[in-house]
Amino acid sequence: MNSENNKELLILAKKGDNNAVSALLEQNTGLIKSVLRRFLGRGYEAEDLFQIGAIGLIKAIQRFDLSFDVKFSTYAVPMIMGEIKRYIRDDGIIKVSRSIKELSVKAASAREALIREKGEEPTISEIAKKIGATPEDIATAFEATSQPDSLYAKVDDGDKEGASLIDRIESPVNFEKTTVDKLLISSLLKDFPQREQKIIILRYFRQKTQSQIAQSLGISQVQVSRLEKKILSKMREKLDE
Repeated sequence: MNSENNKELLILAKKGDNNAVSALLEQNTGLIKSVLRRFLGRGYEAEDLFQIGAIGLIKAIQRFDLSFDVKFSTYAVPMIMGEIKRYIRDDGIIKVSRSIKELSVKAASAREALIREKGEEPTISEIAKKIGATPEDIATAFEATSQPDSLYAKVDDGDKEGASLIDRIESPVNFEKTTVDKLLISSLLKDFPQREQKIIILRYFRQKTQSQIAQSLGISQVQVSRLEKKILSKMREKLDE
């Protein structure tokens, strides 16, 4: 599909053009089917799962920001999967296939290797290229095998109660615990200096203490504390722009 046409349809759809929404649904029918196939054989009708997946795609259309440095299909896959998973969760725990688990392990290893090589968090596309997979497959594997979202993990900073990253930067808008948040954080961080990105990644995604971060950066814990507050403040400002 032509990227410019896709962009035009997304702009129209986000403005409430139902014809544009229908066109995007039709163009992404194969994407929805490729995701729902991973959930077949569990007692659910394919047509029911397709309808739920379509809801996920519509949510992706509504929430996709054209400024995100990611293809719409890559963004939509976890949204479609998340909607189907929520539907199935009412009846029990989802079992992840062996092939998805294996791809997730392979992707995780590639991610760690890229972090060592580049000194920063790689994109889904970079991970996919390294192991010869598509970005959509990598996004699916990570979403299917992910643990509770680390954006909501509590960190100990000496307060009586730890706070999560999303708690620290969240604006008055209520962000759901979905891929939207992950992409949001990635978007907010990408313009920060490497050291500042590393502080946030170590603090909220690796659950490191300020003292541990200070030791790895060769600065004091007080400096880390000040930098962290400064970075979070800037992230809040960007969020409210």
